[in-house]
Parts: sequence; structure tokens; C-alpha cells
Amino acid sequence: MLSVIQSELENALLGGSLRYTLNEVAESCGLEPARVRRLWQALGLTVDPDPDVVMFTDGDVEALRAAAAIIASGAIDERLEIPAARSIGQSMSRLTEWQLNLLNTHVFTRLAAAFEESAGPPKEEEIRALVDHIIERTTELTVSLQSHMWRRHLVATTGRTAARPQDPGELHELVVGFADMVGYTRLTRQIDAAALSELLDYFESEVSDVIARHNGWVIKTVGDEVMFAAERPIDAARIALDLQDSFAAQKDYPDLRIGLAWGQALPRFGDLFGSVVNIAARLTGAARPGTILVDENLADALADCEEFRFQTVRTLRLRDFHHSRLYVLRRPRADRTADSGADGEGLGDEDMGL
Repeated sequence: MLSVIQSELENALLGGSLRYTLNEVAESCGLEPARVRRLWQALGLTVDPDPDVVMFTDGDVEALRAAAAIIASGAIDERLEIPAARSIGQSMSRLTEWQLNLLNTHVFTRLAAAFEESAGPPKEEEIRALVDHIIERTTELTVSLQSHMWRRHLVATTGRTAARPQDPGELHELVVGFADMVGYTRLTRQIDAAALSELLDYFESEVSDVIARHNGWVIKTVGDEVMFAAERPIDAARIALDLQDSFAAQKDYPDLRIGLAWGQALPRFGDLFGSVVNIAARLTGAARPGTILVDENLADALADCEEFRFQTVRTLRLRDFHHSRLYVLRRPRADRTADSGADGEGLGDEDMGL
């Protein structure tokens, strides 16, 4: 049954069955075979080392022709085609893993329901007919949704200063943040798969909602950690505090630790690079469970904002970043005159030496 479903998905989604070799595709697209191989592999797809093996469909050929046309138009510098393809491939891989899991589950559920009362296993032609029916109903809607959401995200991204057309390699001033779940590795050994899935679903949905609500954007999530960015310091601080509040309200979920740093970052294919990223990551690793650790630049930027308060961490040192004072970010107390800093006990006297 699995092989039949896989075959039918290939025919329905890839523009037909496998028909072309690497050399045939290269000739059809007007590209060198080595370049086609590099592009295909950068997209995260396997290329057989034998160039005479049939491994491409009509849909694949059209996609590669489109890529060649985009590059030829000058929209993408030829020197950047491989990094761009890699970025697309990584994003699509994650999206399709989730979608295919849902689709396969739906297919098998429908098959089980359709043939529950049959005397024997379903015939191959019956399986193909049902898969075709499901794909016909869902593919057009899915493609339409993805196409529009791509346009919507493109508009949203171009609205950010960091994403507007700039000279290649230009740095942009951003707040970079990381948030991760404390004790996640130990927790995974103590809970079952269903509970772990529920936790990860909550983490991903909550961080996405909170970050978007305060004008930030997710750079990437890796398991128990999210990397995000915001253009305004006040937005980044609100994101961090709301994330802490959200997880603190969940009795059985782990605490978060969050690090924020403000400085110059290099945007590159949806990711960020630079010392500010390293500082934010180090701050996250050094933060106490349930706390937010920020660098001096961010604390100075928000010093006059009554929405926040900061407690100095006097002797906390990060390797390679010894010249910046660090702070714990919190909400203001109702009774500000009683604020003696006692709630940060131990933070001012511990040398983490990270």
C-alpha cells in the first residue's frame, strides 16, 4: 500500500512520472550538468551519481527552467544562486514534512474508513482512485494558500528596514533574541511522545503568536529554542516579557530563559549573523530559569521607559565580551519604593565566566 500511495503522489504532484536524466534536463534548461547538480542538491534533493539514471519529471524540468530564467533576469546574482537555493530547500523541507504527515494520515484514515467493511485488503486501483480523489480536492487549495501566504509574507518582510533593498553585505541595527526551554533534554526522557508533541506545539505556536504580536519575526526554531528579531528595542522587550509570562502560567511546562542583545547584524537569506547574534546566544545560556538577560546597549535604549526595570548583573562575564555590563529585564513593581533588588539574589555576585 505504501508503495502505491508514494507512486500516486509522485504522479499527481510532480507533473508525471520520472522521465529525464541529469544530462537531458541540463540540455533542456540550457545549463551545465554540474550546475544543475549543484542547484538540485542545494535545494535538498538527491542526485544520483550516474548522470544516465532517470530521476527528473516534467515538473522538475519546468522548475529548473524557472530558476534559470530568474537568474538570467538578474533578479538573483549568479554567485548567490546556491545559498538562495539552499534557503528555499530548507524552508520547503520543513513545510512539506509537516504537510505530508497530515496528508498521509488523512489518506490512511480515509482508506481505513472506506474499506473497513470489505472482505479483504483494498485493490491497487481502488487505492489509486482514492488517493487521486484526495489530492484533487486538496492540492489546488493548498497551492493557492501557499501562493498567497508567500505573497503576504513577502509584503510583510519588505516592510522591515532590514529587508529593503540595500547594498550586499550591509549591516542593520536590530535586537536579536533567543528563548529556550530549561531542562528540555532531561524532560524528553521523562515524558511520552504525546506529551512531548503537545509541549512542542505549545512552544512553537506561543512564540510565533507573541513575536508577531509585537512586530518581531521568527528567524528559526530548533527543537526547544527559538531565535527572533525586532527592529525596535521596546518590541523586543515586550516579546521577552510576554513569553516569560506565558510559560510561567503553564504549571507543567518548563521555564524559559531568554537573552536579548541590540546591535549590528548581517541579514542573509532569512538568517542573521554577527557579534550581536553571538552575544544574544551567550546571554541566553547564562540566564537563570525564568529570567531575561540583556546587554548594555538594549538596557540603555530602554532606560527611560517606565514599562520596564533593569537590575545590574555586576560580575557576570561572557567569554570574548568583557566590556559590556549586563542586566536582568523585568516588569516594574507595583511598589517601586520597595524595589531593593532582592529578587535577583545571587545574580550580582556570581561569575559565570562563559
